[in-house]
Amino acid sequence: MALTKYERRIRIKNRIRKVVSGSTSRPRLSVFRSNKEIYAQIIDDQNGKTIVAASSRDKDFAKAKGNKSDIAALVGKSLGEKAVKAGLESISFDRGGYLYHGRVKSLADGAREAGLKF
Repeated sequence: MALTKYERRIRIKNRIRKVVSGSTSRPRLSVFRSNKEIYAQIIDDQNGKTIVAASSRDKDFAKAKGNKSDIAALVGKSLGEKAVKAGLESISFDRGGYLYHGRVKSLADGAREAGLKF
């Protein structure tokens, strides 16, 4: 019996999380993508704290025009700017089992544009 799309994503996510973890010096950028919105947060896994978060539901993006990829790029840029203000430069990227394509790639490119290195 074939896996559902959700089960496949969870398997990939678990495989990624074995390797990628966030530390104080190099936190993890975690991405969650729903059908309508995209959420991203930078997490210090050693202390169990979220350092910076941004999503397409923030008030900044309520009147943003464009398709979902354009809005994801704006979310990545906003997250990157907040992270640089918080004193972060390099992070590890956790795509959460999603393919590095479309909205996930746009978010990553926006974060890189804002000054994050990964």
